[in-house]
Amino acid sequence: MGKTSRPTTTGMRQFLDLEQQRDWIAGRIDLPDAGDRSESLEQRFKYVARFERLLSRSQAGEVLEILGLYGPSCIPLLRKTERYYWSVSCLPSSSDKPLVRVNASWMELFTLYAHGDDIRARFIVHLSDFTIDRSATPSRVDKSFLEQSVAMPEDVSYLFPRGADIFGINVCGSVSIRKLLDSRRVVRAIRTFNLTHMNRGRNAYQASHCYSVADYMLAD
Repeated sequence: MGKTSRPTTTGMRQFLDLEQQRDWIAGRIDLPDAGDRSESLEQRFKYVARFERLLSRSQAGEVLEILGLYGPSCIPLLRKTERYYWSVSCLPSSSDKPLVRVNASWMELFTLYAHGDDIRARFIVHLSDFTIDRSATPSRVDKSFLEQSVAMPEDVSYLFPRGADIFGINVCGSVSIRKLLDSRRVVRAIRTFNLTHMNRGRNAYQASHCYSVADYMLAD
C-alpha cells in the first residue's frame, strides 16, 4: 500500500489555529511573536535608495507614524510573518503613485498616498463588515458609521473593487486616518480581511519588501 498524503497546512494556520485567529481578531488575546527577524541584507540594500527618497518627502514622518500604528494593530505575528506572509513596498512604481503599500498573498491591504503636504489612505476590507445588515450589498453600506469614524464626514469616501465582498475605504488626512484606526470595529474588520489573505498562502510581493520601511511597523 502506498503512503496516504496528509493535507498540507498553509497560510497562518501554520502558526495560529482558527480559535486563536478569531480571538486575535476580537482583541481577546495578544500573540507571542518571534523575538528576532529573519532578514535578507541583500533585500534591505535593494530598496535603501527608495527609502531615502521617501524620507525626503514632506509626508514621510506621518507615513512612518501611521504605519507604526497599522502594523502592530492589524497584522498578526509581524516578525514571524514578515515578507513571506505580508510585505510593505516603498514608492512602488504603479500608476497611482503610492508612497507605501502593504500586501499579502496577491492582495493590496493598505496604501498611503501624498495629499498635498498631508497623506491619504486606502484600506481594503470585506464589504460585509461595513454594511448595516452584514450583507455584501453595496447599497447597504453604513455611511453614518464611516462618517463618524473620521474627523470630518468629507474625509471619507469608498469604492467597490472587483471581487466578491471587497470594499475600499478612502480616508483623507492623517488626523482622520488615526481616528479610523482607533475604532475597534474598524480594526476588527481590517484584521479579518488581512487574515483572510494571509491564510491564502505565501505573499506574492516578497521581492518588493522594504525592510527600512518595515522597521517602523515593527518598532516596539
